Amino acid sequence: MNSYIKSAILFLQDIIFTVKCPYCQKVIERNDYACKKCKSKFPPKGFETYAIGGYKTISPFKYDGIFASGVKNFKFHENPSYARQLAVPLVDEILAKYDIRSFDIITAVPMYYKNQRERGYNQSELLAKQCSEIMGIPYAELLEKHKANKAQHTLKGKERENNVHGVYRVADIELAADKTILIIDDIITTGNTLGECCKVLKKAGCKSISCATLCAAIV
Repeated sequence: MNSYIKSAILFLQDIIFTVKCPYCQKVIERNDYACKKCKSKFPPKGFETYAIGGYKTISPFKYDGIFASGVKNFKFHENPSYARQLAVPLVDEILAKYDIRSFDIITAVPMYYKNQRERGYNQSELLAKQCSEIMGIPYAELLEKHKANKAQHTLKGKERENNVHGVYRVADIELAADKTILIIDDIITTGNTLGECCKVLKKAGCKSISCATLCAAIV
């Protein structure tokens, strides 16, 4: 099935039928972003980590419990419409930690086209577009993943760094040049993926780069 058709069908299913909490799958009000029980588990403050290369990355949640479930439900179980709900706490964290007036563009960590076609959507792109809409900052596809590689979660240590080396490139160098950019991804673990994306953007001449993810995989 064409990835665009598949994505459209999935969105329509959520519009026509019920809206569910992305973290626990309970039915919630159509305009809400989580059930009361899950909201009560939101941490009072988010987490700050750094992608490889020293790029600050902020996240509202730690990757465990209901928040890991939220990412998995969104990413692996054909729930693209969860992007709207998951973007709410992510935007709250961005507003708390960054001066959004400084951002010229929001972009996302890209997927290899075959992987995106198989899934039907890039969850990081959907998150970034929702954040763009909420904050009123333009979204642009500044990056592309032009080489296939192994899934990062299957690797450890130095293998992760080597695995992402050279797989990303800037899709629009003129647009990236001299811009202040916010990159969004679903999760940061070792920071190699975000770090590689930041590196290629920096080489393209962007002014500065900050990062935000829904979850941070930290001990």
